[in-house]
Amino acid sequence: MSLFRHHSLNRHRLLLPSTTTDTVTKAGQGLTLTMSFSSSTPPPSVQEQQEEQTDQQKLAQVLKYHNQTKHNFTNYARGPHGLDWANQPNPFRRYPPAPVLPLLHPTTPNPTPLYSSIFTSLPPPKPVTKGSISQFLYDSLALSAWKTAGFSTWSLRVNPSSGNLHPTEAYLICPSIESVSNTPFVAHYAPKEHYLEIRAEIPSGFLPKHFPDGSFLVGLSSIFWREAWKYGERAFRYCNHDVGHAIGAVSMAAAGLGWDVKVLDGLGCEDLEKMIGVGMLPKFKIPSRPVKGKLPEIEFEHPDCVILVFPNGIGEFDVDYEDLSEDIAEFAKLEWKGKPNVLSKEHICWDIIYRTAEVVKKPLNLHDNFVVDPFQSSGVFRESAYKGISLREVVRKRRSAVDMDGFTKMARETFYQMLLHCMPTGSGSGEKQRRQLALPYRALPWDSEVHAVMFVHRVVGLPKGLYFLVRNEDHFDDLKKATRPEFKWEKPEGCPDELPLYELAKIDCQELAKRLSCHQDIAGDGCFSLGMLAHLSPTLHDKGVWMYPRLFWETGVLGQVLYLEAHAVGISATGIGCFFDDPGVGAGMSKDVPFLLF
Repeated sequence: MSLFRHHSLNRHRLLLPSTTTDTVTKAGQGLTLTMSFSSSTPPPSVQEQQEEQTDQQKLAQVLKYHNQTKHNFTNYARGPHGLDWANQPNPFRRYPPAPVLPLLHPTTPNPTPLYSSIFTSLPPPKPVTKGSISQFLYDSLALSAWKTAGFSTWSLRVNPSSGNLHPTEAYLICPSIESVSNTPFVAHYAPKEHYLEIRAEIPSGFLPKHFPDGSFLVGLSSIFWREAWKYGERAFRYCNHDVGHAIGAVSMAAAGLGWDVKVLDGLGCEDLEKMIGVGMLPKFKIPSRPVKGKLPEIEFEHPDCVILVFPNGIGEFDVDYEDLSEDIAEFAKLEWKGKPNVLSKEHICWDIIYRTAEVVKKPLNLHDNFVVDPFQSSGVFRESAYKGISLREVVRKRRSAVDMDGFTKMARETFYQMLLHCMPTGSGSGEKQRRQLALPYRALPWDSEVHAVMFVHRVVGLPKGLYFLVRNEDHFDDLKKATRPEFKWEKPEGCPDELPLYELAKIDCQELAKRLSCHQDIAGDGCFSLGMLAHLSPTLHDKGVWMYPRLFWETGVLGQVLYLEAHAVGISATGIGCFFDDPGVGAGMSKDVPFLLF
């Protein structure tokens, strides 16, 4: 199985029926805004107009970034001309001289539940101890192997990363734990040695005031420079894919310990900076154009999200984001230990990455409702496909394939089972696919926005062709209208009723998949490949530009599941970050559509 991610963006025009219309065009950026108001409705205030203008400027920046970083048949997105090996970023961040606490390396071969079992129910929750925290990190963000070729040696990790560059850093905000710390703390996780760097001690009442007993927090941040060193301007895309991979990895490891997870998405970017201690670093001044030189500030960490980890089955509880934010503000007064190590001697700054990262920062949302929905099991169609493999064996032995043999086949029943684990709402509740209730998607607090266009090459019992997996059935009508009129949109033979998979066209699409994936054979040599599709432009307009990175997170979580599914059924998968954006849309879409290939 090969996976590839397509991203492209169509412009979105907002039209409201009205007697009065003002049109403003942002020159050079292809964005047209039509503002309207009825003659019976008071015109917007000056402040409202200014806020609307700011929002449109932010949207224009995101659209500019996405369009500028597309690959096309005639040209590729801007990046370095060759790799500067002398300045390859150190993949391991450190905070010397912060105190370090070694964690345990689990030695029991298969102490975790069966991989397939956690999709149907979670085991009883384990207490938060040095052993359980060690296992949690060992099975989510730790190193999984070392590789050597010639004179080169490099590490692999449980959580996949674009180019194995690992821009994602992780932090724990934990209660006191025996043999770890006598006081609650914030720690940076160092995967190379599998230890914690204690960065600060926090008030003993912070966690129990806001969260249930047995809870702790995981913070994720990104160092854009690590990806930009190789991929140039597209690095912001890949960093956010990797955040999604990490969220998926954290969710799966937590599930093995009987813990549930949820992104605390009501918090703002400033809250995250303070909570994980990266806001005190020198601020990076964004240049007006790409520049090269000694730019140590470019190695800063962009705070992405904080994930609440808590015992499953404890029922509903609330998070008061206003009160929580006020207490997080006090973290600025803590005694933070350690300074980040330098990763490279010289750098290249691709300024558009940092401008876009600034405009998509999420503000504090006091009206965000924290909801813990009951765990929903995923569908079961062919349990025997997984052959009794444990969760640890799957997550720690997962690898990114470097090629495909071009003749391995997959049974249709196995294919359907894998896709049932890709559905956000799970199975058996009677609900349409929309809400993210199943593992690991339940970590994400928004309705699913990501679908999959599937190129089926070698699935026994299923014709070669183009298929569509609908992951939010509220989008079905719009999706059907957006695609070519000759597409069939019929359920394939033997497809489970609860799996919204549709056959579009019977066609040998191996060469098409290769061409769209920058002419890479691997996209056509697997059992199937896929692109991910999102209702992007309307989503950014309706919810806010901060949804831009979150859509990548969702694709990353889905990609993580597909990685694990492939290994669990005895094959391999890979993610292909190089693809042609607009030709990918044109392969299956009408000329003017609001859905975009990821």
